[in-house]
Amino acid sequence: MPRVVVFDETGGPDVLRVVDEPVVEPAAGEVRVRIEAFAVNPLDQMVRAGQSPRPVPLPHARLGVEGTGVIDALGSGVTGLAVGDPVILGAIPDFETRGAYAEYTVLPADRVVPRPAGLEPVAAAALWVSYFTAYGALVDRAGMRPGDQVLITAASGGVGRAAIQIANQIGAVPIAVTRQSAKVESLLAAGAAAVIATDREDIGEATRRHTGGVGADIILDAVMGPGLAELSLAAKLGGTLATVGWLDPRPASFPANPSVTIYRYMSFADMVDPVTARRVAAFLAAGVRTGVLQPMVDRVFTLNDIVEAHRYLEKGTATGKIVVTP
Repeated sequence: MPRVVVFDETGGPDVLRVVDEPVVEPAAGEVRVRIEAFAVNPLDQMVRAGQSPRPVPLPHARLGVEGTGVIDALGSGVTGLAVGDPVILGAIPDFETRGAYAEYTVLPADRVVPRPAGLEPVAAAALWVSYFTAYGALVDRAGMRPGDQVLITAASGGVGRAAIQIANQIGAVPIAVTRQSAKVESLLAAGAAAVIATDREDIGEATRRHTGGVGADIILDAVMGPGLAELSLAAKLGGTLATVGWLDPRPASFPANPSVTIYRYMSFADMVDPVTARRVAAFLAAGVRTGVLQPMVDRVFTLNDIVEAHRYLEKGTATGKIVVTP
């Protein structure tokens, strides 16, 4: 029987276990997908550890909000898709019961999008959440345009690297922020126009130096926490601050730049809208086709090593996505 990762209680990585479950037939309007690869995300870690933003029904809960595979079966009434189509799982809002940590999953047909041609499964598993989040925050909310100078915090992470590439695709100027000087060269190689290492320079002063004294048009922040007030000072007068994560769980300080427009972007609200999902999928497919968008994978694990994959995630040293293949 197919294998599925479940957990019966919250806690450390060791609560995860691989079990056998029968294949589920898709209902009307659903598709069954044979999973070829899935990504391990910070949200998975939070849910597993008991820090989920919403209640998780236990026991036998599942994980996994993104992955890729091939359509294995169609429910009645499904059109525009066929068995054998390679797809990306575009959104799994009920991941606690249909999560991608499995060899098969069943979900509504409008929750899958075509996998970009030429993108291998491991890379495709690392595409959707990070790139959708970066696109939604920078383009849909902040209105990023060619020539905009964009400051990107946590730039070594999945969303940060996606933001660098998307800014380049549109013609904006990505300025990466990292806490470690050792990551400067890799971020420049990833496409950043400049890199600010906060272990050796002040973020506000460095941003003004790189922007001719003006400040950033847009700041994309995945950190939050007490440093938000200081970070806002790196924006120009009338600039925009879009937050997309909470890597620092401490309470966020109020921005010290009173002229900045603030957006708190939560990508899953947009992912479940089929019209928005199709539009973002078209943008990402174009970027993959031209070679501008290239998902970066740090390390690949097998399903049997899911506990080790979560331990590796908790180290916080990954530069790119952690991917698992069944």
